[in-house]
Amino acid sequence: MRIDFVSDVVCPWCAIGLASLQVALSRLGGQLQADVHIRPFELNPDMGPEGEEIVEHLSRKYGISAEQIARNRLAIAARGEAVGFRFGARERIYNTLDAHRLLRWAGTEGPQLPLKAALLRAYHGDGENISDLGVLARIAGEVGLDEARARQVLSSSEYADEVRKLEHFYQLQGISGVPAVIIDDRYLITGGHPPEVFEGSLRQILEEASAAG
Repeated sequence: MRIDFVSDVVCPWCAIGLASLQVALSRLGGQLQADVHIRPFELNPDMGPEGEEIVEHLSRKYGISAEQIARNRLAIAARGEAVGFRFGARERIYNTLDAHRLLRWAGTEGPQLPLKAALLRAYHGDGENISDLGVLARIAGEVGLDEARARQVLSSSEYADEVRKLEHFYQLQGISGVPAVIIDDRYLITGGHPPEVFEGSLRQILEEASAAG
C-alpha cells in the first residue's frame, strides 16, 4: 500500500496525524506493507526566514484571541500526548521551504519518515528554528543521513523546483489544508484523526482490495 502524507513541518495537526497513522499501521501489523512518502505543503510560503511570533501570527491569520490560542494549544497537546507526541513551547513560526527540500533529498537516500519525525519533534517539541540551515543539517545527521551532504543541499537551491511542483500538483488536486493522507492514489483522508479512524479506513481499503481480487 502506497501512502502519500501531505503536510507541513510547522503544522501541529500534521504531527498528530503522522503519529496517529503510525499507531494505526502498527496495530495492523503484518496485514499490510505500507510505503510512506512525505509530500510538501507550505502553510506560509511567503514568510521571511526570520519567521514570526506565533501568537501574533495566528491571531492575524485566523482572527482569534491569545486566550483562544492558549486553549487550542492545550487541546492539541492533549491530543498529541494520546498518541505519544510531546508538544512543548513554540514561540515562533517559520518558513519551511528548506525543510521540505531536505526531506525531498532524504527521499533519494532512503525512507523519509525518520527525518520527518525528527523535524516535527525539533519544532513542536523543542521549539527549534527549523528554517535555520545549521539546525536542519544537524537533525539530518542525527537520523543517520550524511550531514555534510545535507549542508551542501541546503546551501544551494537543490530540490526547490521539485518541491514547488509537488505543492502545485497537490493544490490542483484540491488539497488546501493538511494533513492529507492519500492512499494508493485513490483514497483521501484529511485531518489529524485519532488512530482508530486511520485504522478503520485502512482496514476498509484492505477489504475492498481483497474483494476486488
